[in-house]
Amino acid sequence: MTTARQQELIGPLLNEVSRSFYLTLRVLSKQIRPQISLAYLLARATDTIADTQVVARERRLELLRQMQAGEIKAVAELVEHQGLPSERMLLQRLDECCAMLKSFPEGDQKRICDLWRTIIAGQIFDLETFTGELTALKDEAELDRYTYLVAGCVGEFWTRMCAANVKGLESWRDGAMEEKGVRFGKGLQLVNILRDLPRDLRIGRCYLPVSEPQHLLAVENFPEMQPLYNRWLDAAVAHLDAGWQYTMSYPVRHWRLRLACAWPIWIGLETIALLRRANPLDAAKRVMVPQAVVNRMLARTVLTCCCAGALDRRYRQLRAKAISSVRP
Repeated sequence: MTTARQQELIGPLLNEVSRSFYLTLRVLSKQIRPQISLAYLLARATDTIADTQVVARERRLELLRQMQAGEIKAVAELVEHQGLPSERMLLQRLDECCAMLKSFPEGDQKRICDLWRTIIAGQIFDLETFTGELTALKDEAELDRYTYLVAGCVGEFWTRMCAANVKGLESWRDGAMEEKGVRFGKGLQLVNILRDLPRDLRIGRCYLPVSEPQHLLAVENFPEMQPLYNRWLDAAVAHLDAGWQYTMSYPVRHWRLRLACAWPIWIGLETIALLRRANPLDAAKRVMVPQAVVNRMLARTVLTCCCAGALDRRYRQLRAKAISSVRP
């Protein structure tokens, strides 16, 4: 049972810092909502530290390594450097987050700590790789490892948390479901990378393994890389296919968990469809699914979440649109 103070952490504060992901967290069943919500807050706190650019990169790396080892006291020095009130509050209340962590059963504590250390490893990798001058990841293997460190590990954690706490999902302890969960997370992260490409390029980061990342700064060069870009979009769809198999593996009685997984997959496919029909190198036109489309999507899934056939038909419609290479 969470206290009123803890409910403030995983309620109002979580809503402020988690943006659209708050919807997914809010719909979760009570058996795992507090644990996964807290895990998000911890990951968001270290992400805030990694992104505090007014603090020297080496100092941020030092703080992240300290947090990876379980030390959080030094984080107080970063509070005053946060421009957003929500991020300032998150760092101020990080000790409360850690106290809440200790209130969970030992197994859940370990699962959350394992996830936190993995995500921090991804943030450290990010800071060590991108040091100022525009740099690209070395190869596909490095891209795959990065997507695991920052998102694939979340699917793995989610699966283990469900297997340990949700009645009827004990069999999810096998590696097959964890593997689908990992691919689910990787797919969502790959969509983010492909959508945010122009913005990342302008801060010196190219998460795609290309030999000349500077070439991608010019909008008119997209036709040359379009076949390769489309191949990465195809890879994202393939990962989301595994995520959909994962989603539909939930029994009907766990409709909340179905919704929590279906929403990001459907939004991901809508985003891919938009990217197929845009010039993703154009920083002036950020690709984003309109809120009205998201609202209709949420309403549709709420009405059909207990009907596997209806959900699957809609998924296939969205997938067909996402794999189309036709551009106007």
